[in-house]
Amino acid sequence: ELIDATARTAAPVVRAVPDDRLGDPTPCPEYTVRDLLNHLIHTVIGGQALAAKQSADFSHPPDYLVGDWRSRFADECLRLARAWAAPDAEEGVYPGLGFPARTMGVMELLELAVHAWDLARATGQDFAPDATTVRELGTLLEEFAPKGREMGMFGEAVAVLKGASGFDAVLAATGRNPQWRPVPA
Repeated sequence: ELIDATARTAAPVVRAVPDDRLGDPTPCPEYTVRDLLNHLIHTVIGGQALAAKQSADFSHPPDYLVGDWRSRFADECLRLARAWAAPDAEEGVYPGLGFPARTMGVMELLELAVHAWDLARATGQDFAPDATTVRELGTLLEEFAPKGREMGMFGEAVAVLKGASGFDAVLAATGRNPQWRPVPA
């Protein structure tokens, strides 16, 4: 349900990305908006395979920004939600990585939520997942953030302002500055 809810709030962000902003920077310094969209679509497609305990190659996303890529993103998100809703998707251990399958599902949720925020912030939109999703991501990061940094998945944690939201804390734990804004041209 959390992947489905997050996908339904992420899809309008992707749909609203203007073509003339594809070269803009994002809170992920190594990604432009185009790069991040390709990464996110690739991750959503790969996450479907992970739910089925199949291997997925996340290393080199192709260019998905052809045709009606905005609708494709929404469709792939629905497939992702259905895949993780399967009765056995969260059971067992993911082959090869040794992570519990449920952890892999929450990692997919994290990718979707954080990168939707990255895209929203880069293109002047708003995005925030629901409170239940934020709690789930916070729990994952309490346990996994140090290992994620070790694996190069996250940057160093960023300090959050007093009174920051729970989602700001999630973003900061992944190495993002929740106050990030694009530099005006």
